[in-house]
Amino acid sequence: MLQISYIRENRNDVIKRLQVRNFGQLELVDEVILLDEDIRSTKIRSESIAAEGNAAAKQIGELMRQGKREEADAIKAKSGEYKEQLKVLNEQLGLLEEQFFQKIVQLPNLPYKDVAEGKTAEDNEIILEQGEKPVLPENALAHWELAAKYDIIDFELGVKVSGAGFPVYKGKGAKLQRALINFFLDQATENGYREVQVPILINGDSGFGTGQLPDKEGQMYYVTADDLYLIPTAEVPVTNMYRGEILKEEDFPIKNTAYTPCFRREAGSYGSHVRGLNRLHQFDKVELVQLVHPEKSYEVLEEMSSYVQSLLQKLQLPYRVLRLCGGDMGFASAMTYDMEVWSGAQQRWLEVSSVSNFETFQSNRLKARFKGQDGKMHLVHTLNGSALALPRIVACILEENQTDRGIKIPNILVPYTGFEWID
Repeated sequence: MLQISYIRENRNDVIKRLQVRNFGQLELVDEVILLDEDIRSTKIRSESIAAEGNAAAKQIGELMRQGKREEADAIKAKSGEYKEQLKVLNEQLGLLEEQFFQKIVQLPNLPYKDVAEGKTAEDNEIILEQGEKPVLPENALAHWELAAKYDIIDFELGVKVSGAGFPVYKGKGAKLQRALINFFLDQATENGYREVQVPILINGDSGFGTGQLPDKEGQMYYVTADDLYLIPTAEVPVTNMYRGEILKEEDFPIKNTAYTPCFRREAGSYGSHVRGLNRLHQFDKVELVQLVHPEKSYEVLEEMSSYVQSLLQKLQLPYRVLRLCGGDMGFASAMTYDMEVWSGAQQRWLEVSSVSNFETFQSNRLKARFKGQDGKMHLVHTLNGSALALPRIVACILEENQTDRGIKIPNILVPYTGFEWID
């Protein structure tokens, strides 16, 4: 959530930066400014009347001690008016604050200065491309065909048990999943991240804290009876560990990693581009979350991007890095890098990670703060990244490493799988 003090003091800059996002409700900026002015003026009037009421109460006490009952009774009558005025003002204030909240939460984060204008994914900037795209034989199979050939992933069985988008991993397919999870967690802990195991059900406050609510209700699975949501990513519970906390500046950077299953409804996703592992309702992912000093967050963003790239290099997968344009960024992000891996059999790039800096957008909702050297409270900057999401990584490993003998497991994973081939 944007800070009203910044909006009020930098109105023109806020509008300009929201235009980079192609945000279509720019009128909200002036609406929240006007509501904030009404709230502040109402509070001033309320405080003034409360002060008059307190002064009257003291005066009544003094008059009663002096035996001046009639004068005291006259002031008492006026005190009743103060109370009635305060009641009306407090009701007005409550309505104004609710209107203010409903409007300001509709404003997305402001894009960082390096974020380019653009409307769709077609306008994203390609920062770099790494690795040679393999030349596969003409009879190369897509991963869903390889999964059936070697009996390692059963999509139809998943439909029987749950529905489309819930595959069943079998045999070496299940072991490959577990190997990747352990590999990603081990790499993260070796790079200074603390492993945590977190709930996969969250309450509404947690969803609000990281910006999923009230923006993405339609993409989240909701457990009606318990008023809980299945997590779309471990970012949500991990970041919410620090909701309402006052952190120590000397503890930065705070680095956590977590493996969780993730759940996304992906409503309206149809077509060949979502076939197989390309898009699922349930999938496994290892997530990185950092809370850092505001002066360091963009340096940390670059470090996190480089780290995710190192994983792809170790898996020997060709990839590219995109900096998302304003129109393609997530609601809460100030800047995002996407990492995409080349799918040789499908002849297309598949996103496998997003690494984002949210600046103070999440921490303002979370009230995650630290006491600076100036003695004042400041909001932390939060960042997160996938390191990595498994489905499309598995898809590309299967496709890129297919041979006449079978599928060759990347060397870095063999100690984790316990086998070199899927055959």
